[in-house]
Amino acid sequence: MIRAALLSLALIAAAPATAQDPGAEARAASDRLNRAAALMEAAEGAANRVKALTEVVGAYEDGLEAMREGLRRAAIQEETLSRRLQSREDEIASLLGALQSMAQSEGPVLLLHPSGPIGTARSGMIISDVTPALETRAAALRTELKDVTVLRSLQESALDTLREGLQGAQEARTALSQAIADRTDLPRRFTEDPVKTALLVASTETLEGFASGLSQIAVDEVPGSLPGIDARKGSLRLPVDGRILRRAGEADAAGIVRPGIVMATRPRALVTTPAPATLRYRGELLDYGNVVILEPQAGLLLVIAGLDVVYGDIGEVLPGNSPVGMMGGDERDTNALLIENGKDAGASRTQTLYIEVREDNEPVDPETWFETNEG
Repeated sequence: MIRAALLSLALIAAAPATAQDPGAEARAASDRLNRAAALMEAAEGAANRVKALTEVVGAYEDGLEAMREGLRRAAIQEETLSRRLQSREDEIASLLGALQSMAQSEGPVLLLHPSGPIGTARSGMIISDVTPALETRAAALRTELKDVTVLRSLQESALDTLREGLQGAQEARTALSQAIADRTDLPRRFTEDPVKTALLVASTETLEGFASGLSQIAVDEVPGSLPGIDARKGSLRLPVDGRILRRAGEADAAGIVRPGIVMATRPRALVTTPAPATLRYRGELLDYGNVVILEPQAGLLLVIAGLDVVYGDIGEVLPGNSPVGMMGGDERDTNALLIENGKDAGASRTQTLYIEVREDNEPVDPETWFETNEG
């Protein structure tokens, strides 16, 4: 039995340790949050404050997500190493108990080995060979655990940086909302008739019917269209960072099937235009919640629904990557990050955004226009 335990532990001792640096992402995230703060200061004097603040909000969102991921990975790594070390220590304790028992045994007892004195000698040789390797491995594991424990302590102290990042992101979003409200230099394709808009919303029963009546709310519309984006079909950037929760034609929990896609995204995520587009409508519509309808080119409409806040004035021509709204929800409690170590990294994407594409008022699969990077 002792021989089998020795051989088993010898194999364990020979197994290579995994060298990882789970704090690398968190350290990089801290740098990104610091850069975002610097961008915030620079944006105050920027000529195009909306564009500058959009970059600031994006920088904060990227930095905060990287910080969350770094903390999550560090917690997972610490737990893994702790369990591994505990397993090895139990096995080593059993072995050391056996060794101690053998060392305290009298000579005649040692000679009772089934193979006689030669077997005893061989066991002694195995013990002398394996014990240093086991001790070295145990020491290495303890060193790894100490390193990760120190890292976790550093990560916990980095919560102050994370909280500052959350505060900075909120300030940037507030400044962005004000900058958009103050913006007066965007070209306009038409002027909205608010009465006709209200009548259209009140009389609408379907998204198709609403889309077909959009031209009725336009006054003094400039003829023509924006430059076409057909060449970018299939490569447009999605309006929000996230993952596809439901594809076109897939039923939701209530059995409702829609021709668009549903994106899962983080709370307070910024939603932007994938291309220069005319803002045809913004506001509540049917059961879609707050809706933004963009027209990148004649005959093509992008419907973005489920926002908490919407930006812009109907009739404006918005540049590409221009904010059109923001998701709802609250930022995660920073203290919860330390106990979320075993959860899916996407578990905090609690908000959903609906995206529909209509060509000549007929819905088409949005994935034919957007680059999703998902199979």
